Amino acid sequence: MSVAQERNLHLVRDESAERGVRLGDVRLRNRLVTSSSLLGYGVSNAKVMAYGMSPISNFVPLERFGAITTRTVTVEPREGHFTTKDDWQLRELPGLLKRYGQALRQVDGGWLNAFGWCNVGIDAYLRDYYPRTREQNTIMSIGGFSAEEFVTLVDKVNAAVPAGEIAALEFNVSCHNVNFDFNQIIEGVLAEAVPRSNHPVILKLSPDYDYVAHARLAAKHGVSALTAINTVKGLRLDPETGTPLLKNGFGGLSGRAIKPIGLRVVKELRDADVTLPIIATGGIRTFDDCREYYWAGADAVSLGSASWFASYPGYALSPLHGVRIRNLLRRIENYEPPAR
Repeated sequence: MSVAQERNLHLVRDESAERGVRLGDVRLRNRLVTSSSLLGYGVSNAKVMAYGMSPISNFVPLERFGAITTRTVTVEPREGHFTTKDDWQLRELPGLLKRYGQALRQVDGGWLNAFGWCNVGIDAYLRDYYPRTREQNTIMSIGGFSAEEFVTLVDKVNAAVPAGEIAALEFNVSCHNVNFDFNQIIEGVLAEAVPRSNHPVILKLSPDYDYVAHARLAAKHGVSALTAINTVKGLRLDPETGTPLLKNGFGGLSGRAIKPIGLRVVKELRDADVTLPIIATGGIRTFDDCREYYWAGADAVSLGSASWFASYPGYALSPLHGVRIRNLLRRIENYEPPAR
């Protein structure tokens, strides 16, 4: 990085610190962030097609968001139910679309996905992607199947990323697409991995687990904030054959259909006297959606599939989608939620 680039980077950080917000120890540039996976790792290696990044992201200044949340990364690379290949060319488009059809399907009122934590692994992410996203405020999403794996991930991030350089680590201990019961490990993960982190920790809650109990565990073990909610476990079958639409069978439902569930979870957390800051996600597209979540008790909101996904023909309107998101971002930058 050149001296001029370093100076500009410091200016961006200084300006964001002045106008930003704090959710406990988590520093955001404003109260609008992006949800895990929708924007990949925040940057792509592909010259033609941005692997894992919504095409709409090409028309939105990512550095202006409160934070960009990465796709979930694990200790080792995982193919999951999709692929880690990130250098797709136009001639390979049919093969890529076939893979997407097995891992992501548009359904009534939303999207059903089962990518299965496909990612390049923490070492490759920190080496090849993170250095090119330092102008963004990053929430790194990490996932594993044991407390030991989360400790390893935390240690690797600590070694590569100085304290204060990212917004937070988001612990994904609630994904339905990897066919694992996280109830078995969540307390061990929080007890062993949270104290080791040099960065604030956010716990991502599932509406299909006991989210109130998990939120209380998070507070007990020093977690800084909560993300509510992860996707809702769902299933769709081919009406002609009765076979599941997704390669994994079950998938995570996101989009407009789960907004009432997301609002319910946030409100129930507050009604249960959970005081940790909450980043709410689930079906958010408009400023009114954001205000509903703020009124329910959220401190910040996150744009997921309802904002970043479209049908394949619909992506031709990406510039217009980008205008809508930029307008929403502008309104949130100048909005202060009601005091609770």
